[in-house]
Amino acid sequence: MKFNEFKVGMVIKHPPVVVNEQEMLDFAKSYDPQWFHTDLERAKDGRWGGLIASGWLTCSLAMRMAVDAALYDSESFGSPGLERLRWLLPVRAGDALRLEATVDSVRQSSSRDDLGIMRWSWRVFNQRDEQVLDVEATSLFELESS
Repeated sequence: MKFNEFKVGMVIKHPPVVVNEQEMLDFAKSYDPQWFHTDLERAKDGRWGGLIASGWLTCSLAMRMAVDAALYDSESFGSPGLERLRWLLPVRAGDALRLEATVDSVRQSSSRDDLGIMRWSWRVFNQRDEQVLDVEATSLFELESS
């Protein structure tokens, strides 16, 4: 989508993506090697009653869905950060995660006419319609100068 297509209140959706156990393990071993993400046997007796995905994998999947649903082929060039990031429920192998992103604000920078700014809220749900992730993000877009 192009920057001028984003409208306040618009809800952008991405269909479910199934979380794969091997992907969970590979990601955790590389980037978040805590035992409840990497040790199948030990995780069975842990607080979560089994292996759970790293929250950072969940964020990565959300990012991929946001790119596929909205940012691919846009003028987006980065982000100054997040206002909110909450992992609400654990994600497990076999979960089917879907994204619903709501555009909260869209504006041109007051100091740079070549900069578009969008704030949007990402909600990721599992196959039981339980929200597992809540993110408020800002995306920056390179615009043509007037």
